[in-house]
Amino acid sequence: MIRTLLTKHVSKSTLIAPSVRCFASPPAGGKVECTALYDFHVKNGGKIVNFGGYSLPVQYSDQGISASHLHTRKFASIFDVSHMLQTYVRGKDAVECMESVCTADIRGAADGTGSLTVFTNEQGCILDDLIVNKVKKDLLYVVSNAAMKTQDMAIMEAAVNTFKSQGKDVAIEFMTSADQSLIAVQGPTAVKALSAVTKTDLSKLYFMNTLVTEVAGVGNCRITRCGYTGEDGVEISIPSSHVEQVTEALLQQTKQQVKMAGLGARDSLRLEAGLCLYGSDIDNKTTPIEAALAWLVAKRRRAEENFPGAQVVNRQLKEGVQRRRVGLKMDPAAKPPPARAGVEIYKDSQKVGHITSGCPSPSLNINIAMGYIQEQLKQAGTHVQLKIRDRFYSAEVAKMPFVKTSYYVKPK
Repeated sequence: MIRTLLTKHVSKSTLIAPSVRCFASPPAGGKVECTALYDFHVKNGGKIVNFGGYSLPVQYSDQGISASHLHTRKFASIFDVSHMLQTYVRGKDAVECMESVCTADIRGAADGTGSLTVFTNEQGCILDDLIVNKVKKDLLYVVSNAAMKTQDMAIMEAAVNTFKSQGKDVAIEFMTSADQSLIAVQGPTAVKALSAVTKTDLSKLYFMNTLVTEVAGVGNCRITRCGYTGEDGVEISIPSSHVEQVTEALLQQTKQQVKMAGLGARDSLRLEAGLCLYGSDIDNKTTPIEAALAWLVAKRRRAEENFPGAQVVNRQLKEGVQRRRVGLKMDPAAKPPPARAGVEIYKDSQKVGHITSGCPSPSLNINIAMGYIQEQLKQAGTHVQLKIRDRFYSAEVAKMPFVKTSYYVKPK
C-alpha cells in the first residue's frame, strides 16, 4: 500500500529485508509486507495475522492476550511496531515546514523532546495522529501510523516541496522497515532491562525525550521514552540488520521478566490508557475538540491560526461542539458482552451516540469502551444503555484513562 511513494526513495528490492520469508496470505489486491523480525516472531511462537498489509503477531503461544496484557502491566513486553512510518525532516526551515501541517508548537519545544500532535484538514478534522521529536532546530524525527503511510508521506512531501519552491531549506527522508525497525519495550521493568544492555544513563531520559546511543553493541539506535500502553517504556529505532540482536538481548534480561507481546495486548493496553486508535476513535470527520484532544492544539498555534482548519478549531473551542469522545464502563451485574465498535448508546430510549472501541479490561475485570456521545451527556457518572444484539445493557460515562498511567515524567 506504500509502494508508489516508497519507490521514489528506495529500490523495489529493498522493501523487504532479503533474509525475511513472508508466508502470510496477502490482502485482496495487494502484497503483504514483513518486518525484519518476521522470522523471529515465527520461531518464537508468534501467531501471525495480516494487520493493515503487514504480517505481525497478534499473540504468542506461551500466553494468551489477557495474560500478555497483565504481564506488560507488571513486568515488561516487547512489541514489534516496525510497520509504523519513521521519517526525518532536515534543514533550517524544517520546524516551520512541519508546523504548516500539524498543530504542535515544535518551535517552542526543547531540543531532544517530542510531542503528540495531529495532521488536520481545512475542516479542522484529524487526518492522523503522530509524534514529532525535535532532535534539534534543524532536525525532526517523526513517527506516524502504519495504516496512513501513503497519506502521511504525501502530506509531508507536499509541504516540503512547497517550502523548497519558495527557496527554503528543508529535506525529507522516509525510512523503510527494511532499513530501520522500531520496537516498543513497555512496562515497569522495561527501562531496567534496557539499562542492562546500554552504557547510556537513562535516569534523565524523561517521557517524550529522545536520544541516539548504542544498544546491545548496536550503534545508531534512537531511544524515545514513550509508548502506547500507559506504562513507562521506550520505543527503540534500530537498523533492521541488527534488530533481532537487540531484541534477543532484551529478552535475555530474565530478572526483569521481558517477554514478546502482540497486537492483541497492545490494543487492550492502549484502550485502558484511554488512547485513541486512528480510523476507529478518531478520523477525518472528527476534530480534536470533538475527540477531547484540545490539548494537542498548542496555545501559540491557536493564536497564530496557521495550521489547516485553524479557524474551525478555534470556533469550536469558543462555541463548543455537539458531541464528545468519552469513556464508558459497563455494569458487570448482567454479565454483558463487550461493546465493540458500532454499538449504539441510548439515554431515555433515545440514541445519543455510538461506540468506537471496546474490550474486556484484563486489569479491571469489567468491559470498557470509548465512543462519542451528545455533549450534554459527557459528564462522568452519566448513566446510559448500550444496545448489543437487540438487548440493552447498563453502562456509565467514565473518566479516562481507565487505569492510572505510569509515564516517567520530569519532576516539577
